[in-house]
Amino acid sequence: MNLNILGICGTFMGGLAALARELGDVVAGSDQNVYPPMSDQLRALGIELQSGYRAEHLQPAPDLVLVGNATSRGNPAVEHVLNAGLRYVSGPQWLGECVLPGRRVLAVAGTHGKTTTSSLLAWILQACGQQPGFLVGGVPENFGVSARLGQGLTFVVEADEYDTAFFDKRSKFVHYRPEVAILNNLEYDHADIFENVAAIQKQFHHLVRTVPGNGRLIVNGEDARLAEVLAMGCWTTVERFAIADDAMPADALWQARLLVADGSRFELIRRGEQIGVVEWNLLGRHNVMNALAAIAAAEAVGVSAEQAIPTLTEFLSAKRRMEIVGQDGGINTYDDFAHHPTAIATTLAGLRARVGNARIIVAMEPRSNSMRLGAHAAELAPSLHAADHVIFLQRPELAWDAAKVTDALAGRGETAATVDALLDRLVAITHRGDHVVFMSNGGFENAPRRFAASRL
Repeated sequence: MNLNILGICGTFMGGLAALARELGDVVAGSDQNVYPPMSDQLRALGIELQSGYRAEHLQPAPDLVLVGNATSRGNPAVEHVLNAGLRYVSGPQWLGECVLPGRRVLAVAGTHGKTTTSSLLAWILQACGQQPGFLVGGVPENFGVSARLGQGLTFVVEADEYDTAFFDKRSKFVHYRPEVAILNNLEYDHADIFENVAAIQKQFHHLVRTVPGNGRLIVNGEDARLAEVLAMGCWTTVERFAIADDAMPADALWQARLLVADGSRFELIRRGEQIGVVEWNLLGRHNVMNALAAIAAAEAVGVSAEQAIPTLTEFLSAKRRMEIVGQDGGINTYDDFAHHPTAIATTLAGLRARVGNARIIVAMEPRSNSMRLGAHAAELAPSLHAADHVIFLQRPELAWDAAKVTDALAGRGETAATVDALLDRLVAITHRGDHVVFMSNGGFENAPRRFAASRL
């Protein structure tokens, strides 16, 4: 079959392209912005990429068009699909109909940590011999690709709550019908499509409704909003996970006791019994929670916690999740996929616990729709508490005044109007021993690597 994918360089749609190629389909696609790592992965697979959305990219007519949720009415390619009567479906629907039937699907949902937890779960299953398929919203370093069919029965899918397509406003994850679902956390996000937290909770409950009674729900026991979702109705066995401390819920079956402050070493406890100690390269309390969720989900499909623990030592996370892209000139440069204040705060807290009093400098691009709309503006300054200095990219088209953030940083924040100006300022203020963290869920004009190269 000849497939054409609109929005092919998004992490999700790019993963679908890789799966379709593995199924034997001929694949091409277009996107407004073509940038690594997805563009590199797709070209390596021999997939034709076209820049911009134009009707001629869909001529001759493909057998099927997969429509990404970044495209909407008024998009020239979308209008051509409709006017020409081309056959089209959403990406999640295609995945649910063409890849997932007959597989034991493990879906990873949550406002934060989906990519890391999905990567962790796929790696645990792989290291323990299950040869899983997966579709992850990033490129797991242990695999080098964001998606594959796999040789086993299990399939791990990052289950996004964002809407499916311009013609299907349900969350993507309702198409996946998982046997095991991880509910990692739930906060307000995606301000462009969700009016409030209750609207997001409703979608999460749609996911809960699809998990069979003989399946498993792996749920963050510390999250009150997820407890409210389950209170709407639950028909599946629930296993909760939490950090072992004074605030830990009493019904947390899976627990972790931090042995060092940065989360790089922790004790795993199941049903009150110590199972073993995890020593790994990831930082932060949030990543310990991700590990608990992945271990619990793996056990639900036959991999014991005792088997899982040693595999975490070799886990390399995913690209753009505090990925070190440079260590030259005595400066550590990180590329991090940041899109929400809570994720920013926990990531920086983990780094602070690791580096002690060394300077942490953050370069931030408000790239997500919620960020650009200013939905998180009041929470951004507190989330940057662990940073010594912040340079905030305030492009002229930003709809709100970034001074709301930088003024609240009490002398630790400033703005830059362009990426070039931001990089010039970073070069001027950084010195040996600093840790520079670039935070954006977009391409950031390749700023992290450009900065790292400037320190050579």
